[in-house]
Amino acid sequence: MSETHPDLLRLRQSIDNIDAALIHLLAERFKATQSVGELKARIQMPPADPAREERQITRLRDLADEAGLDPVFAEKFLNFVIAEVIHHHERIAGGTTGTQS
Repeated sequence: MSETHPDLLRLRQSIDNIDAALIHLLAERFKATQSVGELKARIQMPPADPAREERQITRLRDLADEAGLDPVFAEKFLNFVIAEVIHHHERIAGGTTGTQS
């Protein structure tokens, strides 16, 4: 069996580090949105805020474009995250906080 090229190992290690950072960032984001959901439930706000979501999508598409990331991909990713956050907020509003999925 041949050994893995050292440059490939180095690049994969960098990818692994970035993946770990992304997971930690997502965990922090969901901790913050959990608090938002609890506040919304307490002050009887709806779980979703379509106007804010649209502003966020526009803002993050622009950031993605500036960073050299496909804005369509960035929007799809953000829509996935937003849908999960709304799901969590609906559970909180319904009194079933549980752990985040």
